[in-house]
Amino acid sequence: MTTLKERIQEELHDAMRKHEEVRKSALRMLTAAVKNAEIEARAPLDDAGVVAVVQKQVKQRRESIIEFQKAGRQDLVDQEAGEMAVLEAYLPQQATRAEIEAAARRVVTESGATTIRDIGKVMPVLTKEFAGRADGREINEVVRSLLGA
Repeated sequence: MTTLKERIQEELHDAMRKHEEVRKSALRMLTAAVKNAEIEARAPLDDAGVVAVVQKQVKQRRESIIEFQKAGRQDLVDQEAGEMAVLEAYLPQQATRAEIEAAARRVVTESGATTIRDIGKVMPVLTKEFAGRADGREINEVVRSLLGA
């Protein structure tokens, strides 16, 4: 069974052979980010560590897309969106908004949270539960809507 890091390397070589520029670019940047994370951690990353790096890269692409849209640079928006699509293939199946809402309702009930001030009781539980499967911003939006903010 190959690791996620090995799979990324194999797919990078495949993209290079097929001259797929967007995929090649995204995978090269991902490989560099994984190596930097390994240097920082001073140890090889396991699959969970690689997934965390991929999440960070996807988040960066998402933020870049927003900024490029504000600047009116559709060419860069398209490039970032293409790279983001390539990177998202390495993430686990993302949770749906309905799944997040159901879990948030359960955690709100269990913790006794009633107002927006109680968000600190709910968010850590949900972010741990949905680690790698949902963006923190989306979880926060759901919790805020449930607590009436």
